[in-house]
Amino acid sequence: MSDADEGQAAIHRQIAAKLAELVPGDPALPPHPYLRRHLAEHAAQGHVLNDDHVPLALLAWESSAQVRRLLAAGGDKSEGSRWLQAWATLEPFTQGIGPVSRLSSLRLARYAAALPSQTREETTVAPSFTSIPITPLWSDRAVPTPAWTASSTEVTSLAVLNRHRSRTAAVAAGDNVGTLRILRFDGRLVHVPLSLHSGAITHLLPLDGGLLITAGADGRVVAVGEENGQLTHQVITHRKQTWVSSLTTYHPEGHPRLAVAAFSDRTLEAFDVGTFQPRILPIGQLTDSSTLLCSINTPDAGPQLLVSMDDTVYRFDGNSTVPHSRHSGRVRALLALPEPGHYAVGDENSTVSLCDLKVAGTVRSARHDAASAGGAPTPVISMQLVSLARGPALVSAAGDGTLRLWKLPNLLAVPGMLQAHTAPVNAMTYLPERGPGRLLSGGADRVVRSWTVDEATFGQEPKAWNRVTASAVSPTPPHLLALARASRIIIKDLATSTEITRLKGRRVTALAWPLVGRRRVLAAAVGSSIICIDPETNLQTSPEMAGHLLPIRALVAVPSADGDLLASAGSDGRVCVWQPSTGERLACFGDHEISVRCLATYQSNQHRLLASGGSDGNIRIWDADALQQHGSTIKCDQNIINDLAFVTPDDGDPLIAAAGQDGTLKLWNLRTHHTVRALSCSDGELSAVTSVRLPFGRTALAAAGRTSIHVWDTTTTERPLLQIVTGSPIVNLKTVQDPHQVASSILLASGEAGSMALRLHHRLL
Repeated sequence: MSDADEGQAAIHRQIAAKLAELVPGDPALPPHPYLRRHLAEHAAQGHVLNDDHVPLALLAWESSAQVRRLLAAGGDKSEGSRWLQAWATLEPFTQGIGPVSRLSSLRLARYAAALPSQTREETTVAPSFTSIPITPLWSDRAVPTPAWTASSTEVTSLAVLNRHRSRTAAVAAGDNVGTLRILRFDGRLVHVPLSLHSGAITHLLPLDGGLLITAGADGRVVAVGEENGQLTHQVITHRKQTWVSSLTTYHPEGHPRLAVAAFSDRTLEAFDVGTFQPRILPIGQLTDSSTLLCSINTPDAGPQLLVSMDDTVYRFDGNSTVPHSRHSGRVRALLALPEPGHYAVGDENSTVSLCDLKVAGTVRSARHDAASAGGAPTPVISMQLVSLARGPALVSAAGDGTLRLWKLPNLLAVPGMLQAHTAPVNAMTYLPERGPGRLLSGGADRVVRSWTVDEATFGQEPKAWNRVTASAVSPTPPHLLALARASRIIIKDLATSTEITRLKGRRVTALAWPLVGRRRVLAAAVGSSIICIDPETNLQTSPEMAGHLLPIRALVAVPSADGDLLASAGSDGRVCVWQPSTGERLACFGDHEISVRCLATYQSNQHRLLASGGSDGNIRIWDADALQQHGSTIKCDQNIINDLAFVTPDDGDPLIAAAGQDGTLKLWNLRTHHTVRALSCSDGELSAVTSVRLPFGRTALAAAGRTSIHVWDTTTTERPLLQIVTGSPIVNLKTVQDPHQVASSILLASGEAGSMALRLHHRLL
């Protein structure tokens, strides 16, 4: 660093220190707008981006939305920036939520990220949390890498624009609804987003001068340029009722450069990139609706075009098309390498292969998934050229969200696997920089992440996402948390933190804690049957309960006069009621048209009710005593019903809350079948809902969206009482509340990244 640069950094350090002193100690008091927007930037430029210079109380109001980018640019992972690192995982999802929700989310994120020796003290005694309505009890959630950018839509394509040297470099990003965004390297928008396609933008082809060709699932190929600071576009071609499977450039010797597109109707079209006039390529009829194309230079024959059909890659030299290499599965990725005549192939069977046009077949191959034991192979769906230690390298991306780095030319894998996303990787692009470059990866989880291309980043062990397939909390003390994952059940005592492993080797899809006699037993759905075990001895307490034709999706204990019954719901459309002490099936309701996804129970002096909802969009209420349907079917308008919860207002009959695939939470009247109230949190599909009884006759609903848990007061349609940002989907929410305890309740949330249990303090909601 030069003396001038060090002088500027010193000035920014002084500014950051003075500004930090102006941040109110009480997070309920909003800091000055300048502090909210610029304090983190001053700290970063002064090389003191840490918790001392960006106080915790400021993060409740921080509005620059760039802390995660500043941290990534500085590479600061020091002990002094633990709260900032936790904040970086949440920041993309916190815009527009209040300070209490921000601090609640931050408290959980820091709790999950901290080491066991540090966890529980730092997050509990922080003065900023004295009025926060949650206390973390336990978490095994994997902490995600901070997002480079995140949105409500899924990024389906990425590319670096080849702009003029005098212009700032930019990244083009296409999404699943046809919108194109041009972003700076720090993730900020350059232009207003442009709607181009009526389906996903699946391909982006950058040309010199900032010109961009896009192709999509609507069969359109569009040229995008910039004029007078605004984006303009024109449609090059549109083949209706098709989608574009591949898009590349090809420059035959003695002819203009062409843009070439393959369509799902097995046709190919080529265009002059200067005039967009059509040109004919005598490749012949394609035989694959998912053909891939790739332009490649050869040392002796000049430019050629590679064409994949099924498991074979063909070479086209301008006159004829001949097969060159055959692979172990359908070709899913095709990429030209820096060495002339060499290319890489990724296939359906998780194989990455290197090929040389001078040699028939493959030269070298290796598996992306390292030949995982058992199970189906993970397809390689994307590849990207990068630079590693000033030499060429290759990154392969797979359908399980992992990335792998390969050294070229020998296809030597860097040990380890980078768990980049919780869903398939849709797209990648490379940002060359001084020193190690950066790879951007966009996943079907609607997040784009930035990775430093070095062995330390890509050489780590795969992150354990701790994906939970079922969870349940025992309703009475001592509260036992049961989690099913990786073909075993973990039972944890929330009071003592002790845990035991049960039922190894069985994949469990649902759990419940029925009271049988005077003991709580754990009911587990294993495939299409149910078993009950004693949590202390791991012994089965009753005969196996079999009666479903397809896997069970939900279990719930149903209170009755003679102890708990057990209800199950399955993918076969059936709802069954069981006597868990004997294994006897008491009733089987096959009235749902397709899969039943959720169950809920309600008990009063007059009724013991069971509600079921599912993929047919209907809610059915069952009388648990008479074992028959109670009233007629409620036909919802929320698409699939993912979860249900009863709401019991003091001044009327119970209502049923339904979490819908359309992103709405609706309260339905059981008698009239009309919607009493509709709540929307603009957080994608709602996957789970549970009710919480508050003081003074109030009832709250906690609903899980794509990025957050939203807690609503059922008497209002205004903003939620609390939003707890998770950053990854939650698929199961359960509430445990002691009958005589209204001061707090325990909320269990589990999903793709693991589970967490927290205490909700009702008086602070």
